[in-house]
Amino acid sequence: MLLDSSEMQLVLIDYQPRLMSAIHEGEAVLAQAQRLAKIAAVLEVPIWGTEQNPERLGELAAPLRGLCRKVLPKMTFSAVAEGLGDWLRPPQRAPQGNARSLPRHLRRDAAGEGGARSPRETILLAGCEAHVCVLQTALELLDEEFDVWVVTDACGSRRLSDRDAAFDRLASAGVELVTTEMVAFEGLRSAEHPQFKAVQSLIR
Repeated sequence: MLLDSSEMQLVLIDYQPRLMSAIHEGEAVLAQAQRLAKIAAVLEVPIWGTEQNPERLGELAAPLRGLCRKVLPKMTFSAVAEGLGDWLRPPQRAPQGNARSLPRHLRRDAAGEGGARSPRETILLAGCEAHVCVLQTALELLDEEFDVWVVTDACGSRRLSDRDAAFDRLASAGVELVTTEMVAFEGLRSAEHPQFKAVQSLIR
């Protein structure tokens, strides 16, 4: 199964300066996260962010914060527990008025609105720490029946052993593990994509 940019959303988890200073190769991880976010923005993928205990750890890194639609402050390690799922899959509104009075092509949409799934059910996660906030958010999103993909080269932990253990556990749980370039080229699908050159310039 290949990624489809029209079905994706990207969540950037806890890239906060006070945390990143403790992450193994934190500068490189943050740089890769910025590359990933810029690629997502070019492909018109919605981007969300989270901040763990921002009063203590500070805000999401400014270059990432500026690309996010919204940033979720949280105290729990899983962002799902603080309402991330509602951002990714907003509650559907009940149809208004008499559906029979609508044009035929709108009746079908109104009839299915209550139980219809969001067209963007593929969630890309990247962040820190991989074995804590990324892991717990990913597993709870799986419980919410999202398709979860973790972008490994944009994730970090203080210790590599923790990061690698997180990837092993995520893969065993059914999470897809990908890299930033996989996301880029599967989002494009073709060298004829109108944003091919823009994305290519970001990964060189």
